[in-house]
Amino acid sequence: MPSRPIVNAKEVRDDGSIVQIAVWQLDSPLPPCTHPYKYRLYYGEAGACRVRYDNERGKGDHKHLGTEQVPYVFTTLARLLADFRRDVETWSD
Repeated sequence: MPSRPIVNAKEVRDDGSIVQIAVWQLDSPLPPCTHPYKYRLYYGEAGACRVRYDNERGKGDHKHLGTEQVPYVFTTLARLLADFRRDVETWSD
């Protein structure tokens, strides 16, 4: 399935944590998603995922908060990025 990168950014913060955002536009949705995006939004450190939003074939849109995985309702790319930013900013161990 051909894809075009939209965003690919990585930030290593002063505390050693990493924020990485990767979004691709697809020619057709990745089932069961109905939108044309593939994405991986990550916040964590040295092998410990704190927040991750992603979608994959068969699983669809979902997010990980620590060790918990919950469905995510995708509406727009802007909303996805805002939701991820909110979860990163409000994260606490």
